[in-house]
Amino acid sequence: MDNLTHSLVGWALAETGLKRRTRKGLAACVLAANMPDIDVFFGWAPWAPLAMHRGFTHGLIGGVLVMPPLLAGLLWLLDRWQVRRGVEFRSGLAMHFGWLLALCYLGALTHPLLDLQNVYAIQLLSPMSERWFHADGLFIVSPWLLAMLAAGIPLSRRRANRGMAHAGWPALAALAGVVAFISLNVGISAFAWNAPRMGAPYAKPDRVFAAPGPLRFWRRDIVWRQDGRIVHGRYDPLRSLTALVDFGPPVPDNMADPLVRRAAHANADVEKFLAWSQMPLARIARGRCSVTVTFGDARFGGPAMSRGFTRTVEMPSDVAGCPG
Repeated sequence: MDNLTHSLVGWALAETGLKRRTRKGLAACVLAANMPDIDVFFGWAPWAPLAMHRGFTHGLIGGVLVMPPLLAGLLWLLDRWQVRRGVEFRSGLAMHFGWLLALCYLGALTHPLLDLQNVYAIQLLSPMSERWFHADGLFIVSPWLLAMLAAGIPLSRRRANRGMAHAGWPALAALAGVVAFISLNVGISAFAWNAPRMGAPYAKPDRVFAAPGPLRFWRRDIVWRQDGRIVHGRYDPLRSLTALVDFGPPVPDNMADPLVRRAAHANADVEKFLAWSQMPLARIARGRCSVTVTFGDARFGGPAMSRGFTRTVEMPSDVAGCPG
């Protein structure tokens, strides 16, 4: 998910009344909700689980167990430094490290739960396993979630400023709406995953992704892999709960081609891309004395392959008369 959504979820948690439990409560919820994305700054790291975006920092061990105490410690040290400088806290709240730690854990837990919902997926069990998990419940930026959260947060703040009882109820209702919306969409995706099997083409895929739309959230762009071939289709539960609306012809992924297998180990960047890609495919362009292999991921862009999700390798061809 985008960081605005992560921030608003953390903020909504704080506005339910949790931010009043300790000084730095709001900061703990919002920062912890974004904290796992720190991995974007460690692409250079020699340890693969950390260098992989949505790897270790998005897993149950790194993101949920290890990192929250580090954030809580940093916030506590900041608070101690401010106290020594004589800073006056307008909230009038005391510092309770136990609550601060609890809020960091709670905020951090929301991050993998949200990122789990889109086809980009996360390595939930990293570093013990490199398996990717996805629930296909949300588009990467959901305007529906943003609308719910953007309504609940200011209402709770307004009620709190007026000293009203149960001021956090609007924020709590917004979060309940988020949970209900995600649950509905995961249910739709479960039907979408089975649609290629239930109706034509009666497929038996080894991997299926069902990407929700941003506004028409009930629709799904389906992509599945079977026997080294990629197929794209569309699903709409308002038209059929069990069948696809339409689907295209199977396209070879070419990943078993000897040239592609050689290109897959051409450099570290390609190897890293293929470790991240969950439905890789390759396009082979043969020239007179060279072969160009372009790797992509069928989740993003289909056979045409979006430029932002490709890696290209050029290799000399073994043709007589060409330089070796």
